[in-house]
Amino acid sequence: MRTLTVVAALAVVVANAPHAAAPATPPKLAVILVIDQMRADFVDRFSGEWTGGLKRMVTQGAWFQKAAYPYLTTVTCAGHATISTGAFPHTHGVFQNSWWDRDRHRVMTCTQDPNAADVGYGIAVTGGDSAFRLQVPTFTDQMRAAKRSKIAAISLKDRSAIMLAGHGGDAVAWLTNTLDGWETSSVFSETPVPAVKAFIDANPITADFGKTWDRVLPPASYSGPDEGVGETPPPGWTRSFPHVLKGTTGQPDRAYFDQWERSPFANAYLGRFAAALVDGLQLGAHETTDVLAISFSSPDLLGHAFGPRSHEIQDMYAQLDKTIGTLFDALDEKVGKDRWVAGLSADHGVTAIPEQLVAEGKDSGRIDATGMVNAIEEALHGALTPGRHVTVVATNDIYFEPGVYDKIRKSRELTARVLGAIEARPGVQRVFMSEEIRDGAKSKDPLVRAAALSYFPGRGGDIVYVPKPGWMIMVAGTTHGSATPDDQRVPLLFLGAGIKPGTYQDDATPADLTPTLAAIAGLSMKTEGHALACIQ
Repeated sequence: MRTLTVVAALAVVVANAPHAAAPATPPKLAVILVIDQMRADFVDRFSGEWTGGLKRMVTQGAWFQKAAYPYLTTVTCAGHATISTGAFPHTHGVFQNSWWDRDRHRVMTCTQDPNAADVGYGIAVTGGDSAFRLQVPTFTDQMRAAKRSKIAAISLKDRSAIMLAGHGGDAVAWLTNTLDGWETSSVFSETPVPAVKAFIDANPITADFGKTWDRVLPPASYSGPDEGVGETPPPGWTRSFPHVLKGTTGQPDRAYFDQWERSPFANAYLGRFAAALVDGLQLGAHETTDVLAISFSSPDLLGHAFGPRSHEIQDMYAQLDKTIGTLFDALDEKVGKDRWVAGLSADHGVTAIPEQLVAEGKDSGRIDATGMVNAIEEALHGALTPGRHVTVVATNDIYFEPGVYDKIRKSRELTARVLGAIEARPGVQRVFMSEEIRDGAKSKDPLVRAAALSYFPGRGGDIVYVPKPGWMIMVAGTTHGSATPDDQRVPLLFLGAGIKPGTYQDDATPADLTPTLAAIAGLSMKTEGHALACIQ
């Protein structure tokens, strides 16, 4: 029944969307590239060192230099859902990586599906995942419904691959939670997909065991210290190069897989995987426009540990540039030069490690979630029945036990006490009751609008707070999830068939990526994003 509902929804969206004039010869393949945690300023800082695919996009493609997310909770699942649907979280419903499910009274991830079963590739897996929490169809969903396109989506992260694929796909795969194997979901395929299995069988992750990751650029090219303050490398690594992928026991243990997914070797693996699927699924060889989506997770996993100022991040992008260049060369050969189009963005940026900012005399630090809960409980002490009143603090969302929030909002005194307790916490900039932001998507107050665009009724917190710039709810390393330029500003680049090269100063968001690709493929998406002016 759920499948029929999704198909019906797709039919309505496609039928009601304004019809875009298809190019005389639409591309044979549309490629979505998402670089997890890529800040916009990385292009400015690093592009002089690039010679491959990223360089090709910057110099031969369309570069929207003012692209940014307009919402508050800038995290992976929300960003991928925004890119894939062309909508913002208040519409597509995926506003966090996980949130408190009031009906089940537990934290649920953005992809958990009680009606799905995950399918392992030569490895036993449990659980079930899909995009069933996504409230609107993705670009790939609409391409499948309207164009009968073949769809492939891969990533190290389940939420990244799934949100790019949407509610179906021919080959959708991600790493298992144990990191030592690959899986998909019964929503996409009841059995292992032969093209995926063939690549995985021929390319075990353990093949990189014992390799050394060292810098590939001249030493003078790297800025700042190699051992930055506050860096938190995974077990078996130090804060300085080189980094050897040997785990902690001298064999491919969990520490090895943690190291591998934080290294350029994982990006190179995904690049080869994508090229193999072009062959295995014959992507770009059909009458319609097929879609290939790749989300590179390693920059994010590494960035959380070493921060955006590290030698490791600079080198990661130098090597990712080569990986994407190799993939583009393969597409030129397999699909045909000028017969494919690619759009690239990121799901969010990242803030510098707080200890580094503090050392520079800047206002920065770590928000104490436990301290915030204790302050709220103290504010409610004596006013409500004894016991726990705060259920959980999830990123920027605060959830209360059933009935508690209703009592708070019905009392001006309690509301003032609770809001005051939160506002007084170090690192808190603003605090909103959920009623304030429910209809605030068009507010002229940028923080109200940002919080509103991240709020989805029934799922969002009872109270939402906005961190100050430089502050984060993370105990070590660094993170993202705020309405600051560091977290909101990301690259937005296009290259290939139907693209007019140049640098563009138009206001743009990552929600414009798939509507632009759709227009080039002859499909008009009715959503909050729009096709950009780079279309020829």
